[in-house]
Amino acid sequence: MTFERYFGNIYKRILNNTIMLAVIKTGGKQYLVKEGDKLKIEKLEGNDGDTLKFEEVLLAGETIGQPFVKGAYVEAKVLKQGKADKILVIKYKPKTRYRKAVGHRQRFTEIKIEKIVA
Repeated sequence: MTFERYFGNIYKRILNNTIMLAVIKTGGKQYLVKEGDKLKIEKLEGNDGDTLKFEEVLLAGETIGQPFVKGAYVEAKVLKQGKADKILVIKYKPKTRYRKAVGHRQRFTEIKIEKIVA
């Protein structure tokens, strides 16, 4: 699959330098971001209003890292710390009267992408 086909109309805006995309790695996951995006990621240390700097940038604009882009970073502002909705983990074994239910709420950090430097 080509880069242009995957990103569609965004690809034309990237070529005209009207939009800057980056792929960052945090919490064992990769996120495709652009300036102004808000996203929920795995919990990171920091209070509301703090600025985070992500230096593990896999792609910045048209530059692809091997594995990371040298000198590139993404700055983000912490909007809030929180917990996701509760999920139930249920164990059940038939014919033995064995039932267990445990709830879990994953912690997250909501951030807003402020600046992408390639």
